[in-house]
Order: sequence, then structure tokens, then C-alpha cells
Amino acid sequence: MGKDAYDGDYLIAPDPGAPGLSRAVTGVDQTGAETQINVVEERPLTIYLNRQEIVTAMTIGDYPEYLAVGFLKNQGMLGADEAVTAVDYDDDIETVVVRTEAQTTYEDKLQKKTRTSGCAVGTVFGDMMEGLEGLTLPKAELRTSWLYAIANKINRTPSLYLDAGAIHGTVLCQGARPLVYMEDVGRHNAVDKIAGWMHQNRVEATDKILYTTGRLTSEMVIKCALMGIPALVSRSGFTAWGVEIARQVDLTLIGRMRGERFVCLAGEERLVRDADPATQPREEPRHRRKGAAR
Repeated sequence: MGKDAYDGDYLIAPDPGAPGLSRAVTGVDQTGAETQINVVEERPLTIYLNRQEIVTAMTIGDYPEYLAVGFLKNQGMLGADEAVTAVDYDDDIETVVVRTEAQTTYEDKLQKKTRTSGCAVGTVFGDMMEGLEGLTLPKAELRTSWLYAIANKINRTPSLYLDAGAIHGTVLCQGARPLVYMEDVGRHNAVDKIAGWMHQNRVEATDKILYTTGRLTSEMVIKCALMGIPALVSRSGFTAWGVEIARQVDLTLIGRMRGERFVCLAGEERLVRDADPATQPREEPRHRRKGAAR
């Protein structure tokens, strides 16, 4: 497991300087001049549940234990109250084994596989809508002052995105405070890492906000809803199915969150408008270090 990085009020923050996450590559720019940039590393991670191989995911390689547990939980293969007795990671063979008290088999679920729209191509096993019927998310309030505060801090937090680009970030927040900031080549992986951290640390979801840099697709909405988090916020835009599902489960869905602007397409009743947008600072065109490339 990657070492937890601490930054201010974060419980876990990105560590862009950690070994193995990125490397410098030399090329030429539009003028033909030699240039050097950092690029993100990718590596396979094979996830087992007890003796059953489940999937091989492409990931940046940090927090493999949280990624494995969160993936299994978000796939419905690991119940909220199911005891995880051990999570064993072998870096040499790039494999993580999640062990539970009860032996479980998921052959039927494994036979039905959906490739999702994530940038690194995520995979969902079984019925994507399974678990949403009758789901009721908590009516926790969502203050606009919190949205502005967390967006401002997240956008200025040192990260692999700022250092190298080509990566997504997902942040678990409580009120105006970002708590856990995970990154990966696929937004689904970043969410799964947070789900794994929450499961392993028995963290309550009812008063949390999930912030992501990626698109608000059906997969992202489903993951957030099944995690029990009532609000999902993004810098990016929406898909129609993502909006439809959010409205079905009454999840507050906010996108295009940049500077003082945002759009809410579901769950507006949770919003408490306690901050004047006109008083919020405008976002700089690029929150990235000079020379970084997406």
C-alpha cells in the first residue's frame, strides 16, 4: 500500500513525488525544440476475492488494497457488514487478494460484464442497476459555501494531475473539508479507492460529498449512490443517463463546477444557498504547473 500522505486537513492527499507514479520523458515541442515532461505510469493489478480471480485493472499502483476492497464493494461482491480478514498485496506479481470470513462465489455475476465509458475503460459485473431499486439517500443539506470552499482547496492541492495530467481525481468531503483525495488513470479506480478506504475504516457516508474531476456518467452516479453518499460534484459535465439515474435515486448532482459557476440537475432540494456567487473568486484558466501536459 502507498504511504498515506497528509496535507493540511486532508487525511489522505496526493503525493505526486512518490516513486513509481510518474517519470520524465523527453520529446520535442511544436517548434522542434527538445522538451521534457512527466508522464503517469500505468501498471496492471489483478484482484482476487479469496480463491477467485475477479479482474485485472490498469492503475497507477498506489493504495492497491483500498482499490481492491472498494472495487469488490462497488460490484456488490462485498457486503457492507462483511468482515475482511486480510488484504494481501504482492508487488512482484502485481496481485492483491481480499480474504473474507465467509467463502463466496460469484460465477453468475462474472459471466455478465459491462465495459464502461471511463477513460481507462472500467468494468462492471452483473446488472448495473442492481441495488438501486428502493434505495433512499439521506436528506443531508448541501451548502453552496461548502462547494466553493472544497473546490477552491482541491483545485490548488499538489497532485499528479497538476504535475503530469492524464489522470482523474476523486475526493471524499465532509462539509467544507476535503478528507481523502485519490487519483488514478480511470475515475472509476479513484472512486473505488475511496470506497475501499471507507469500508476498511467504517466511515459513515450519510453526511459526505463526493467530488470528481471526471464526467458524471451512469457509472459514477451508480457508484456514489451505492456508497450511500447523497451528493456528487464534478468540474466536468453530465450524461443523460447519469442525470436520469440521479433523479431516480434522489442524488444531488452538480456539474461544471468552475469558479463561481455550477449547474445542478438533480436533488436541488438539498441545496442551501448561503454564499453569493458574485463574491466568489473566478477560477484561473489553468490550475497546473508550467510545462505540465494533460
